[in-house]
Amino acid sequence: MESIWRESVFLPQFPQLRGDVSTDVLVIGGGMAGLLCAYQLQNVGVDCVVAERTRIASGVTGDTTAKLTSQHGLIYGKLAKKYGLEAAGQYLRANEDALSEYRTLCSGIRCDFSEQSHTVYSRQDVTVLEEELAVLSRLNYPAELVGNLPLPFESAGGIRFPHQAQFHPLKFLNGIVGDLTICENTPVLSLTKSGAVTKHGTIHAGAVIVCTHFPFLNKHGSYFLKLYQQRSYVLALENAPIPEGMYLDARENGLSLRSWGDTLLLGGGGHRTGKKGGGWAELEAFVRSHYPDAKIVSRWATQDCMSLDGLPYIGQYSASTPNLYVATGFNKWGMTTSMAAAQILTDLVRGRDNPYASLFSPSRSILHRQLGINALEATVNLLTPSRKRCPHLGCALKWNSQERSWDCPCHGSRFSEDGRLLDNPSTGDLPKK
Repeated sequence: MESIWRESVFLPQFPQLRGDVSTDVLVIGGGMAGLLCAYQLQNVGVDCVVAERTRIASGVTGDTTAKLTSQHGLIYGKLAKKYGLEAAGQYLRANEDALSEYRTLCSGIRCDFSEQSHTVYSRQDVTVLEEELAVLSRLNYPAELVGNLPLPFESAGGIRFPHQAQFHPLKFLNGIVGDLTICENTPVLSLTKSGAVTKHGTIHAGAVIVCTHFPFLNKHGSYFLKLYQQRSYVLALENAPIPEGMYLDARENGLSLRSWGDTLLLGGGGHRTGKKGGGWAELEAFVRSHYPDAKIVSRWATQDCMSLDGLPYIGQYSASTPNLYVATGFNKWGMTTSMAAAQILTDLVRGRDNPYASLFSPSRSILHRQLGINALEATVNLLTPSRKRCPHLGCALKWNSQERSWDCPCHGSRFSEDGRLLDNPSTGDLPKK
């Protein structure tokens, strides 16, 4: 099954690149982040071309749960402890600014935009909620501790953010792509000092923004060490109680809930790509136990790039690559962060200061515990004997029986049973035997 977003909207098609073109900025990747970058740049008079390997929104953008919120788990206490209260405040303001921009744009687009509260709940531990709320209070943010949540299980309570939102991501994109210059079925083969080479022509550009989910250039930035990927799963349910607002478990890979009309979207079952996890089976068991009268009308899975420290990488691709930029590592919050990235990169490309650029800089320290875990995972899988190996960096692929795909535990590339590329950072199919 496809996501309810894909089933309910058909996006316009765009031609393949034919011949050489010149532009101010080339955006590589036609998902939410890339298209918003192009839209924001065009609105300030910067000529822009989007190059998409297949079809726009054919990747994770069409498989999101489409929450628009500044509440990304219990992140503010973690940021304040690791980087200080000022950094936590910058993160909050960057996402609130992004939410405000969505609110403005969606007022003119029929995209099922709906203001909702968002609540991060804890099943048993109220202490973690109180600690998070204390940081938010110091940031003067009007969050509140709430109990008696309308969920089908007991909880210790939750932290509620008011005036957050949800929407239909593909209806939204339908409203912004009409005037953009987009080249579909145009994979970028290599980058040069003056732009990018594709199979059917060269795109000459003064600046390049890489929005390919997982960056595909290994030569710069060390993203193969700084990122790993996680799978997560969604069931769309009819005849299930619809709670008011949006909800997320404070625990990693806990349950997420939001509505779309009379349909309940239940997310969870997550795990590192290439590893075993609960998947749809975990969600189905929950439905049988808590929503016995519900009917599953759609199911889908998505993949998220996870950074070393919980902050996205937005800015110059590496310290040694002027005029080359990146947006990645959105840590499961791609919709809101895509807008934040577009606002930051629009300033940077134009040579303007942005108050949040330093916080999200890809050149910040990589000395975090997750770096060791990523390096160990890569080493183990590079040394694992296997006939199926990922063409990205040679790691052993693992068979995913739930989704019938070959998955890479190192960096998250995925391939269909017959070897067709499903998810990057690999740039091509598995070699034919």
